[in-house]
Amino acid sequence: MPSLTEQIDRALSDGKLRADAAENIRKILSGEESDFAARVIGELSQANEWEELNDRFYKTLAFGTGGLRGRTIGKIVTPSERGTPTALGRPEFPCVGTNAMNYFNVGRATRGLVVYIQKWRSGQRVEGRAKIVIAHDTRHFSQEFTRLAAETASANGCDAVVFDGPRSTPELSFAVRYLNADAGIVITASHNPPHDNGYKVYFNDGAQVVEPHASGIIAEVNEPSGGTGSVPSQKVRDDVPPKGEIISTGDEIDRAYMERLETLILDRGLIERTRNLKIVYTPIHGTGGVIVKPMLRKIGLNFSVVPEQDQFDGRFPTVKSPNPENAEALNLGISLAQKQNADLVVATDPDCDRMGVAVRTSSGEMKLLSGNQIGSLLAWYRAKTFFDRGILNKENAGHGVIIKTFVTSDLQKAIAEKFGLRCVDTLTGFKYNGAKLKKYEELTRAQNYRELSEEETRRLRLEKSSFYIFGGEESYGYSAADFVRDKDGNAAVIMFCEVAAYAKSRGLTLDELLDQVFCEFGYFEERNHSVYFEGADGAEKIRRLLISYDENPPRQVLDSAVARVQNFEKDTIRDSDGDEIPKEKMLIFELADKTRVAVRGSGTEPKIKYYLFGAQLPANGKLSREELARAKTEIGDRLDALWSWLEKDANQRLAK
Repeated sequence: MPSLTEQIDRALSDGKLRADAAENIRKILSGEESDFAARVIGELSQANEWEELNDRFYKTLAFGTGGLRGRTIGKIVTPSERGTPTALGRPEFPCVGTNAMNYFNVGRATRGLVVYIQKWRSGQRVEGRAKIVIAHDTRHFSQEFTRLAAETASANGCDAVVFDGPRSTPELSFAVRYLNADAGIVITASHNPPHDNGYKVYFNDGAQVVEPHASGIIAEVNEPSGGTGSVPSQKVRDDVPPKGEIISTGDEIDRAYMERLETLILDRGLIERTRNLKIVYTPIHGTGGVIVKPMLRKIGLNFSVVPEQDQFDGRFPTVKSPNPENAEALNLGISLAQKQNADLVVATDPDCDRMGVAVRTSSGEMKLLSGNQIGSLLAWYRAKTFFDRGILNKENAGHGVIIKTFVTSDLQKAIAEKFGLRCVDTLTGFKYNGAKLKKYEELTRAQNYRELSEEETRRLRLEKSSFYIFGGEESYGYSAADFVRDKDGNAAVIMFCEVAAYAKSRGLTLDELLDQVFCEFGYFEERNHSVYFEGADGAEKIRRLLISYDENPPRQVLDSAVARVQNFEKDTIRDSDGDEIPKEKMLIFELADKTRVAVRGSGTEPKIKYYLFGAQLPANGKLSREELARAKTEIGDRLDALWSWLEKDANQRLAK
């Protein structure tokens, strides 16, 4: 029987194995701890699973500006990886491969992060040991990866503060600021399928890393470190400082975070007056229940929790995908809402940074709202209420700001403009929102900003800087305060429940309230579509398609000429603050009829994303009900036709 090396060579010459995959396999087989990896590779080779080997080894999982994300369980699980499965059926070992989320990639990411932080502290002449806070969600291997990250940080001279159980991503962001840590790590793949996991990095401001730190960390992570990823390894540098401590935390951070979350309720009396509002909540087997449930009780809201989804379970067994964007993920919540005649279903994803909702309509049905609609209701209610309560007025309105992404509904821009507020567009990713909040904090020149109350920081921001009213992105992420520097599902739930209470107090359903907003500001409709391309071949298709749009943008779409193209990779684009937008592979096509299309590759999943925008503005100050109904039909039909054209065009581009 040929040796494993000979099998690899033959598969390469036969065209079954990619050259880059073969090279990475050889490196693994020649490295330390190679016995287990060799068994796994051998099992896949014997089964002629060359496509699986290509996907696992065609590259080294890239540590990007958002960290790592990838498969931790292969499409094919070998007998060696399966080992002795856990009680939930999870394989004993994570997926072997350079392009997999495993011990190798967690270890090298942590070593690189620690090295960068220590160099940065030295350059800033900061004394003492560095400190990192680490949290994890409920996914497969999250706990093991967290332990490895903490032990690796400690072995390399950094203190590691580790949560005593699953916690949400926004609480990790809060904890970095609360503990004055140098960085944070959260082990999560957010709303991805159960086979994925990830590693997100936050800097000392509590936001995901941006430049110049992002490139610096990436460079350190990409330094060769050896290992196979089959077993945990806390590799230590030659110049290692004294070992750091590993410290457990939990209740203290929970209490501090909840105290701050409570300040997001703008009208406590409104909550007390609408005790008949009924809410169903589901954490979809994730971290949301840790904070959301006690917060809803503390505020005094009447809620039930979906019992089948109220336990930590990385399989997410009751849903196809634990993504609150998907209708299917809310099915059990909607079923319970129907039984209890509830007004609202709210759902959060596994790391509780996203929230989706279903609302009861005037006809009694449960209807899903889009991320754009949820965000627009939140932006409108918070802006209106700040003016109603006298916190905002004509004199200081210019200091109020709503932050959204370029691919988020322009209804939020229309709301800002009518209230006299500023609206700032950013690239997709809440790290850009966090960077804005950091800038606004620095403009206050307060040395003790993190120690101040929400009321005190609000006063400073209204006087000297920018007061953050709301921030959102179409992909179900929202926030409305700067004590967390990422999207926050915990905050979103309690804020949206207040909007529901407002609607209830006016005798309106939430979809009726949304229609009132449309009539006042104009009808805006958005459609999001994605085309998935899995594996090595899929990555190449995404690359080719994006290049095609860049080099040969469409000149006409349907019956409308393309009037304007914004190329975010090549053009110099500035936001409304005058700050230059970082370069990114994204294009926005504006048609002569004012319909817009944005195209970009996903930063977290193997897909290309399309964003379609249509709008009908009021001609006489306000849309009538008849005009609104007509706009919904016409724009909906237009966006349907637009997607059909784009889908056909994409296939033609790939066929060339």
